[in-house]
Amino acid sequence: MNSSVKGLLRPTHFRRFLFFLLADILVIIASLYLSFLLRFDFTLDSTYRQMFYRALLFFVTVKVAAFALFRMYRMTWRYVGINDLCNIVTALVVSNSVLMGLLIVPFPAAFHSLAFTHLSSFPRSIFLIDGVISLLLLSALRISKRLYLEVINKRRLSGEGKRTVIVGAGNTGEMILRDMVKQKFSEFYPVALLDDDTRKVGAYLHGVKVSGATRELKKTVAAYNAEAVIIAIPSLDHKTLKGIYNAAKEAEVDTIKIVPRIYDFHRPDINLKSLEEIRIEDLIGRQAVEVDFDAIEGFLKDKVILVTGAGGSIGSEITTQVCAFHPRKVILFDIDETELHTMHLRLQKGFPYLVERVHFITGDIRDGRRVREVMEAFAPEIVFHAAAYKHVPMMEFNPKEAVKVNMFGTYNLAKASVDHGVERFIMVSTDKAVRPTSIMGATKRMAEYICRAFNSSQPSAVSSQLSAISDQQPASGDQQAKTEFVSVRFGNVLGSRGSVLPLFLEQLKHGGPLTITHKEMKRYFMTIPEAVSLVLQASVIGKGGEVLVLDMGEPIRIVDLAEELIRIHGLEPYKDVDLEFVGLRPGEKLFEEILTAEEGTTASRHEKIFVANNREKYSQAEMQEILGEFGTAIQGALRGEEKKIRDLLRRYVRHFDSETSGPPAPSARKEELRAD
Repeated sequence: MNSSVKGLLRPTHFRRFLFFLLADILVIIASLYLSFLLRFDFTLDSTYRQMFYRALLFFVTVKVAAFALFRMYRMTWRYVGINDLCNIVTALVVSNSVLMGLLIVPFPAAFHSLAFTHLSSFPRSIFLIDGVISLLLLSALRISKRLYLEVINKRRLSGEGKRTVIVGAGNTGEMILRDMVKQKFSEFYPVALLDDDTRKVGAYLHGVKVSGATRELKKTVAAYNAEAVIIAIPSLDHKTLKGIYNAAKEAEVDTIKIVPRIYDFHRPDINLKSLEEIRIEDLIGRQAVEVDFDAIEGFLKDKVILVTGAGGSIGSEITTQVCAFHPRKVILFDIDETELHTMHLRLQKGFPYLVERVHFITGDIRDGRRVREVMEAFAPEIVFHAAAYKHVPMMEFNPKEAVKVNMFGTYNLAKASVDHGVERFIMVSTDKAVRPTSIMGATKRMAEYICRAFNSSQPSAVSSQLSAISDQQPASGDQQAKTEFVSVRFGNVLGSRGSVLPLFLEQLKHGGPLTITHKEMKRYFMTIPEAVSLVLQASVIGKGGEVLVLDMGEPIRIVDLAEELIRIHGLEPYKDVDLEFVGLRPGEKLFEEILTAEEGTTASRHEKIFVANNREKYSQAEMQEILGEFGTAIQGALRGEEKKIRDLLRRYVRHFDSETSGPPAPSARKEELRAD
């Protein structure tokens, strides 16, 4: 019996419509009757009583029609907002205007037989009184549920969850507050808000006071005996965030949460379930990055986009952010089917409405035939090339594979992009390409040269040697290329696969020690989402042939990173967990160079993106000849006999000097082939 009753009472769209329709009819009747009573001092003679009865049908019919027209029956009772109240006002103004036209405007004699022509003496003041009463009653009905849940029920449930201070009283803070109410304060109960906007201090948001600025966190926690802090400002840089985090820790708050990055700014979805623990990436590398979302959307919306290396750290983040701008189709290309499967699950959860537009393709960029098949099947308009071998020490031991992937793989993709009319090709490069000391850095610098060469002209016929290595078909001619090639360099990203942070976390899990190559080693760091946001911005503002450089902020000592990681886990460096210095690995630098090193930079339209003054470039013919030489070298190279590959990199990459291969050999041909 109970289940049957519950089934009857369970809300549906039809039941909600029927409820509000009947309620509105009652409100219309009550409002009109009260209007007559107020107008005639609560005394209605038979004349005005008859006038009320005759006008009632018109009021009900016209007003219900207006309410339906302005979507009042599609409102969500639980989340009625300002826009819904504006719709109520508009519907009442329109309906009362129509009623005034019907009931008091004189009609020609031909219409005198119609019922409404007998109401020409209808009091005009009734419309104003009725409009005010209807607005009050209809608004009260619509907001009643929200009022109950967010005010009355809130007081009844107060104190059930952890007493919480929310840092940030903007849109994100409001969404967090609203979800707390929805969850009936079962986990968090808000006691105060903090915000640096002085206009908000002293105001109330859903009944919670904005008590002061963020610098007053420690005092606020003590004043309200708070047990949790939620940081609801997505755009904080790491210095500000670290200050808030340290203040919360000093106040002995154990629960510190932060809102995640909002990927789809058209559909912001922040709730308590999405809150995250503060990570070391946030405290070390998080930066306040502002990008032109409108320009990026104009660049990506309704486009067919190919991402290589889509399962990797950078490629997967590029994919996630690209999906937020509603592309027509996304092709994810990667050699690792497991990572593609992981991406499939991730996109199903984050962008369920885009799943049918995303295609998962396994393949190797070294396989020219496979690359051409993908280009022919999907005809991408934009290519993000993130596939590469990136680990410096591993590539020192495997230079032949670094050349195959980073150079020939890039060539395969670039040539196929030109041949199939791709509009823009964005290659993800690295700061290790600046004054490279490693095989990885030198091959990525060569990949930049390949992109610049393709930007200049359509490839001509390829030598048979090159065709055998890259598996490419000869180009059809020497016409000007339509594809624009842009390379984007940035430094280390925190949390990428195989990087220092996952290594430290693994070592910490086993009690340490944390191994560091050198006490003074420094690196530029940025979180992956922020770096990719700047890559997308660079893709918009970059011109064909340019190498863009991201401002990664200030370099960070790896020792400081390790110590902060230990502290965030509630331990003491050198006491609970030791640090061990093991020496530089092959190809590593003590300090990375990224901005003004080697060639210098000029400013772009974005404060964190610069254009490298890269004068060195090769023509298309020269690049094919160079790749032919590398093709011969890698065909004949055996383990231990790869000196020729290193020598070729020295010849064609200025400043390259691998520690494992001796001093650079001078070459007249190097300068001969370089076109300034």
